[in-house]
Amino acid sequence: MTSTSRRDFVRIAVAAAALGPVHTWADDKPRGLRLALIGCGGIMTNHIKGLVSRADSVEIAWLCDVDPSQIDRLATLIPTSFQTTPPQRTGRFEDVLNDRTVDACIIATPHHWHTPIALAAMEAGKDVYIEKPISHVYHEGELIIAAAKKYGRIVQQGTQMRSSPVTLKAEKLLKEGLLGEIKVAKAWTAETRSIVRPLPDGVAPAGVDYDRWLGPAPARPFNPHRFHGTWRMFKDYGNGEIGDDGIHDLDMAAWGLGISTPPKQITARGGRMLLDGHASEYPDNMNVTYEYPDGRLLVYENYPFTAYGIHGFDNGNVFYGTTGYMIFSRRGAFSTFLGPKGTPGPTEGKEIRGQNGYAEHMRDFLNSVHTRKPTRANPEIAHASCALVHFGEIALATSGRIDFDAASNQFTGNDEATRLLTKTYRPLYNRPS
Repeated sequence: MTSTSRRDFVRIAVAAAALGPVHTWADDKPRGLRLALIGCGGIMTNHIKGLVSRADSVEIAWLCDVDPSQIDRLATLIPTSFQTTPPQRTGRFEDVLNDRTVDACIIATPHHWHTPIALAAMEAGKDVYIEKPISHVYHEGELIIAAAKKYGRIVQQGTQMRSSPVTLKAEKLLKEGLLGEIKVAKAWTAETRSIVRPLPDGVAPAGVDYDRWLGPAPARPFNPHRFHGTWRMFKDYGNGEIGDDGIHDLDMAAWGLGISTPPKQITARGGRMLLDGHASEYPDNMNVTYEYPDGRLLVYENYPFTAYGIHGFDNGNVFYGTTGYMIFSRRGAFSTFLGPKGTPGPTEGKEIRGQNGYAEHMRDFLNSVHTRKPTRANPEIAHASCALVHFGEIALATSGRIDFDAASNQFTGNDEATRLLTKTYRPLYNRPS
């Protein structure tokens, strides 16, 4: 993968047709931002509830999904008093991109569509809020960074804990040096998961454009598990537990360490604890250790059996410093323990499901669209965190231990691992280069 290939794009033909001059916020007199929601599944429900509760002027211009029933469901969440004109509906994101009045797109499709749609949207002059992870494979993150620079676009990854009030309070303590120098960060996803047994192939629901749902992924017969909800279990569309819930906790671990560069060595182990015919292509448990050039460590664990979580939290982190440590939950709480005896230090909150940063993170994005200042989860930050997902997957899929050379942007002495930094795309839908 040469530097030339990283800079070049094979244009997504359907998005490039007759777009005309790029639209920017400065083109018009001040008005409410016009947003397009692409991918109307579960997480978009959270976003739309937050958007319609805003007091400022935001208009939902489009609802886009290959499944009309998803659009119908989301449309019911928009009060008639919220905007004078109901959003337009489409199953083709190209319709959204051809609307020059759209300022920004919120992309919440399955992972394999994140980068292709985001690249086309940025080329069309739209800012993008991309659900986590922004990339399905490592190389796509590089393309997101390049496109944001080339087209002058604002990008936010949906790792909302970056903007949570509890994160900002913890950040102040870490920067003040309460824990000394952070040497190790541990992240975990520890929740009970159910066995999902295989189902036979069948027929896509009426009205669903399943071929377009597959998009750049390989053509396959419809299967209920390779669709709403459980698509995450399959490598064609998702990134397993580490890329679904784990990316939040990995992102917070990287935040706590203050690291935005790739690790030099990755060791991964994983297997199957959900036995009895679990349908997922991914292991249901993983343990990954990332070592950085300066010797600091990041450790990730996920287990499918822990109703009690770890340290009392289903998702969280521990930051180990030279003078103390912090237990941090992305549900809205942290505790610190200082000195040789672990004397309790500053503590914030309790585990509260509402303290997840959704509203603050979307506000950060929309403010950045106005001001053109970088977001808290800009493409460089997002790519560094997503790399942890991809490197963990690659280590587990290959030799179990891999060494990354940042200078050459490949794994040392492991062609198979380097090959997995990118992937093959179905030509019908074109692809990133």
